[in-house]
Amino acid sequence: MDTVNFTKMEDMTVEETQFLNRKYVDHAENNLSTQLMSLLHSMKGPKLGYQIDRYRHSLQSATRAFLNGEETEMVVAALLHDVADPIAPENHSVVAAEILKPYVSDRTFWIVRHHGLFQGYYYFHHLGGNRDSREMFREHHWFDDCVNFCHEYDQNCFDPNYDEMSLEEFEPLVNEVFSQKRSVPIAELA
Repeated sequence: MDTVNFTKMEDMTVEETQFLNRKYVDHAENNLSTQLMSLLHSMKGPKLGYQIDRYRHSLQSATRAFLNGEETEMVVAALLHDVADPIAPENHSVVAAEILKPYVSDRTFWIVRHHGLFQGYYYFHHLGGNRDSREMFREHHWFDDCVNFCHEYDQNCFDPNYDEMSLEEFEPLVNEVFSQKRSVPIAELA
């Protein structure tokens, strides 16, 4: 079979469903890392008032995590923590976390998902907000981990003089994390 015959999903057969699922899984496994690296590349350019762009911010974050000896998935999470910023500025943390979710631990997922709120500690009060909004999660067992992530790999990654690693140096780590087999078939993730 090269293509399916249906034009409405309600008419699809079991064979067509399995065929499409195989195509989708193969495509995702062979292209996801490349797509994510392209998305990072797309963050080059606008500095939006900062001294560096979001691309360099991401590289600085990952470099600091790498040099601190973090596990591979945390280095990749640092690299990708803001990857959804251009397409989901109001909820980029949640979107980035959902991209990572099938490939990382629950801890890493939670940190990335909440880093936007936790990062607010450094600036919410300057905008009339509550810098301590993160306190609603004070009793969560990964609270301190998220505080540490923001302090070590986010709020301090805007330095135009920092010598960050290149994106190409992170590519094997990204490939490693995103090549991990999922325990849930892709069709069940939808």
